[in-house]
Amino acid sequence: QVQLVESGGGLVQAGGSLRLSCASSGRTFSTYAMGWFRQAPGKEREFVAAISRSSRTTYYADSVKGRFTISRDNAKNTVYLQMNSLKPEDTAIYYCAARTLLLSTSPGEYNYWGQGTQVTVSS
Repeated sequence: QVQLVESGGGLVQAGGSLRLSCASSGRTFSTYAMGWFRQAPGKEREFVAAISRSSRTTYYADSVKGRFTISRDNAKNTVYLQMNSLKPEDTAIYYCAARTLLLSTSPGEYNYWGQGTQVTVSS
């Protein structure tokens, strides 16, 4: 069983930056691919970024490519999402998720989810 806890959300002006963290319980963090997803009011949950177990491979949604960076520290059981040049359309609840072995962009393929952290970008 994996428990995930996100932090780092908040209110920021357009053009600003935030760094989200997701801490994982247990000693098997390095066996999970990790992903970040977001859900805005009235919209479906969408893929943001994913990172492989070794950090060798990363995927990004086109909407965040060049602005967001996903990283992980397996020694700290933590995955990060650095968000720069934030836009009002980035406003959403951000969730981290874990999936055994291979990374994926599909939320349905992730086994464990955090409770989410709110990110609000004002114009």
